[in-house]
This record gives sequence, structure tokens and C-alpha cells, in this order.
Amino acid sequence: MDHFEQMLEKYAELVIKVGVNIQPGQVLLVQSPLETVDFTRQIVSKAYEAGAKYVQVDWDDEKVTRIRYEQAPDDSFAYYPKWQADMMEQLAEGGGAVLHIKVPDPELFRGIDSAKVSTAVKAAAVAREKYQAYVRSNKVSWSLIKAPTRAWANKVYADLPEEERVPAMWEAVFRMNRVDSGDPVEAWREHIAELKKRQQYMNDKRYKSLHYRAPGTDLRVEMPEGHLWLGGGDLKEDGVYFVANMPTEEIYTMPLRTGVNGTVSSTLPLNLNGRLVEGIKLTFKDGKVTEYDAVSGREHLTSLLQTDEGASYLGEMALVPHDSPISLMNRVFYNTGVDENASCHFALGSCYPVNIEGGTKLSKEELLAKGGNVSLTHVDFMIGSDQLDIDGELPDGTVEPVFRAGKWVKK
Repeated sequence: MDHFEQMLEKYAELVIKVGVNIQPGQVLLVQSPLETVDFTRQIVSKAYEAGAKYVQVDWDDEKVTRIRYEQAPDDSFAYYPKWQADMMEQLAEGGGAVLHIKVPDPELFRGIDSAKVSTAVKAAAVAREKYQAYVRSNKVSWSLIKAPTRAWANKVYADLPEEERVPAMWEAVFRMNRVDSGDPVEAWREHIAELKKRQQYMNDKRYKSLHYRAPGTDLRVEMPEGHLWLGGGDLKEDGVYFVANMPTEEIYTMPLRTGVNGTVSSTLPLNLNGRLVEGIKLTFKDGKVTEYDAVSGREHLTSLLQTDEGASYLGEMALVPHDSPISLMNRVFYNTGVDENASCHFALGSCYPVNIEGGTKLSKEELLAKGGNVSLTHVDFMIGSDQLDIDGELPDGTVEPVFRAGKWVKK
């Protein structure tokens, strides 16, 4: 077995043991691009070694997706197969796990009518609303991971000769996931422990608001009473620990739905379902986006904000130091799952009920009443840089520094 095959096997073992953390007798669904077939086969093998009862692979081909948007009738984009949504619900209700290899081509929908994409995204969100509620409440173990495709590698490593791009992307994926360490599983346990320390520090502080300042950003964000900072991974209802995003460098919580005021500017491009949006600027009043703009892709941002009422409110705020390992790679990855771990970020749309005490037992109405946001969508956008300062306001009104020049003040 050569070095690359060894790394591939270690990565597959990592996402099974740490990512979804497959338990004996569990069913696993793997959603995978066709291009990652060798890696996906390794995942299937490692899942069965871990005791999986059954592994289903759902293959995705972006060329087929592109054909649909070019040739399907306009009235077809509001359709989403109920059987697909039912399958996901049954998997969650049966205690299954879902592993997504999520690497959308940043240029996939270039030249495609944005309205078609937005209609299809919303139709899927409506059909899968119950399943997404399971996901956000930790009733199912799931993990989003990365693996190189040619389209993604061509975008990220356009400065390299074409034959070097995919290998360079694999090297980056291994590095950002600590696969290049002697024992990746142990390295992740140590990493998660460090994130938990930071999480505990913020929970002990009980800041009632954070004030963000940077070029183009002057934003005050309040947090609801009983908010919880989380990071690293989560416990499923049955007590099994899983890591929903690999890589991950963040700790995150929910903002108070009506407590966001000021202006914020993005610092990295947003790959919005295969459509690039750059230079986002949002103005909030009492939690809601009242003005917005983008240097490019403004129409895609408009579609996002029009998804539903909750899409114009924040559902997540996350802290990531500018000296995180991914940030130090000094490259834009055009993939939110990677770029959000190089930068502090917010998310428009639904909150995670786990970010407030007792949240997983609340109805939508009760969650809203507690200050959480409810929406069909949840889209992260990056706002961190080496010029970002954050101050925290304590319950007694005392203000103290949390971030300076993009880094934690307290080590």
C-alpha cells in the first residue's frame, strides 16, 4: 500500500470513528460524488468493520444536476420527491447516521437562472423540514466531510499546473483534518478537548452581547438568556458523540433573534449552492436585515433572503481565531464547510435548538419565544479577519475584550 492509499484509509477510519461514530447495528447513508468512488469504498469498508448493519451509498453527479437545470421544464423545479424526504425521516427515526461528502462545484450554476436554483432549494427545504428538525436537535448522527473533485480543485488551486491540483487538494484535506498526524483519531480527541475548554470559558462568562468591529463591520449581537456555546462535536439523544463538521475549528451559539443591530461585511466568498456571492454587506435593525448588497451575486443573496421570514434573521454566531490551522493555509477554498473554519462567521436562517437550555424539547413557537430563529434555511457567511475586534458585555454591564486582531485575547 503506497502513502496516498494509507492516508486515504486513515481518513476513512477517522470519519467513521470520529465523524458519524458508527455503532454496532447502525445503518449508514453515505452521500457521495461519483469522483470520490475510491474514498467512498474505503468508508463503506470501515463502516462495516465498525459493525454497521447496512451501508447505502447515494451517488451524486453534478453533470446530471447541470443537465436538469439546462433542460428540465421550468415548472419542475418546485418538485421534490416525497419518497426521498420520507427515506431521510425514516433513517433518522430508526437511529441511522448520515455522512455527506459535500464539495459543490463553485461554478456549477454559472449561466443558470438563479430563480430555478432558488425554487429547487426551497422545495427541498420544505420537503425535508422534518428531517432537518431531527438534524438540528441531534436526533441523528451526521457529518459533513470533504474530498477533492476536479472542479473544486481547479477553482482552489488554479495557480498550479492542472495535473497537480487534485493531489494538492488531497494534501490540504488531509492536513486540515489532521490525517497527517501519527494517530488522527487521537489527534481529534485532543483537538475536541481544546475546543471544549474554549466553549466552557464562554459559557462561564455568560456574556449578554458581543460587539464586532472591523472594516465595514460595526455590529452588536445580543444572546438570549440560557444560550449555550458548543464546539467540536455533539451528543446524540442516545448519548453517542459525533462530529458534525470535519474539519471544525469553531465554537458557536445562537444570537437573540431580535437583538442584532448594525452593519456587517463578509470577508470570504460564499458558495451558495453552486453560486458564488462575494462582498456581502448586511444592515440589521432589531434582528432583521433591512439593507443588503454584494459586489457580485447579489441576485443569489436576494433569493436567499426571500426564502422565508426567518431567512432575514441570524440563527448562528461562531468564533474562529484568525490563526486557526485552515486560516494559516492562506487560501480561499470556496467551500463554506472549510472557509467557515478559517473565519468567524454568522448564519442567516434557522438556529440550532441545542444552543439554548432545553431547546431540543421546544416547539417552533416556544423556540421563537425564547429568542431563537426558525427558518427553512441555514447559510453561513464569513466575517473574520486579522482586523476583527470583539468586545463582550457581561451581565453587570462590564465590557471586556474577547478578540483582538482576529485572535482570542485569553489564551
